[in-house]
Amino acid sequence: MVTLKVTDDEWGEWGEWAVLRVSGEMDLVTSPVLRRRVHEAVAEGRHSLVLDLSEVLFCDSSGVGVLIATRRLVRSCQGRLRLILPAQGASDGSHVNRVLGALGVRRLFDVYPDVVSAVDEESSPLSA
Repeated sequence: MVTLKVTDDEWGEWGEWAVLRVSGEMDLVTSPVLRRRVHEAVAEGRHSLVLDLSEVLFCDSSGVGVLIATRRLVRSCQGRLRLILPAQGASDGSHVNRVLGALGVRRLFDVYPDVVSAVDEESSPLSA
């Protein structure tokens, strides 16, 4: 059975940033789970989002579609979106990072190695 788990860090733990930790597989069947959680966060007024994708083992085009739709939604609210795509982890390197790069959309996202650097206003994103 394919699963995707999305957990939300406690409100206020990271200041104004809402951190959604995603694990499992992002595909046609599971991606709506992430889409729904993002919409819930934005509806609650949380327009600065960090998606921690370090534990995502697989991502297909529907998962990428959710990430692009999330970017569009957050930007429409004058919000900010940051992704966690570490060089190491989840089967030795981020699968999502490789998929985004292969599709040529990696440059659309501000990517950080961990949550601490993502919520730090002084920290710069990793280069595409």
